[in-house]
Amino acid sequence: MSNVQSLPILLKELRLTAISKAWQEVAHKAISEQWQPEEYLAQLCGIEAHHRHESRLKRLLKDSQLPIGKQLSHYDFSEITGISAQQMKQKTMSVDWVRQGHNMILFGASGLGKTHLAAALGYALLEQSIRVKFISSTALVQQLRKSREQLGLEDALKKLDKYALLILDDIGYVKKSDSESQVLFELIAHRYERGSLLITTNQAFSEWDSIFGDNMMTVAAIDRLVHHADIFQIEGDSYRKKQALERNSNRPS
Repeated sequence: MSNVQSLPILLKELRLTAISKAWQEVAHKAISEQWQPEEYLAQLCGIEAHHRHESRLKRLLKDSQLPIGKQLSHYDFSEITGISAQQMKQKTMSVDWVRQGHNMILFGASGLGKTHLAAALGYALLEQSIRVKFISSTALVQQLRKSREQLGLEDALKKLDKYALLILDDIGYVKKSDSESQVLFELIAHRYERGSLLITTNQAFSEWDSIFGDNMMTVAAIDRLVHHADIFQIEGDSYRKKQALERNSNRPS
């Protein structure tokens, strides 16, 4: 029969890290407040569950490579049109679209905060333990192109399947070359109805021939993306331009 002296060893073997650190302090509190045994057990289980949730969030956040400080509460929706705070909140609260492999596309000129919105949505999903990956489109295409050269493209695409949402930032900056166009198309085709894509771009669909180079490939890629997608056209004045003008106006003359 186990005894109290063996409890630290048992907790370590069971990998109950948080309980092993807290059980004595909680035990003193339970005695002083005359808790029932089940109350004590519930308190310890709650501590362990919270610890595991926080640890998982830290792992997911590190793996996601989301840019720091991009939260919905920091975005000024009054400065733009085409998407509202309520629409973004709905995307974070009702996440069936991610589970169903639906997509989201954010169009708009540079400086309107498309990356901020995409990253903020990623953070909100992570808090619900939904796995997210943020990466620039050019960086991902380069990685996939290298994998293809090493005959490992299929494996590389399958590894990305672990992310429920893949955020491709600035797809318009992908170079127009046969090798890069092909791997980007294969990524889109691979994730079609399997995993969600969130794409930011400053180029309208009519300009995507500059990305894929081939009209048939362009049409096929767009067709797969928009079949199950929410599309937002963001318009307004550039945040970066506005901030630069404010800094200049605040400088002493």
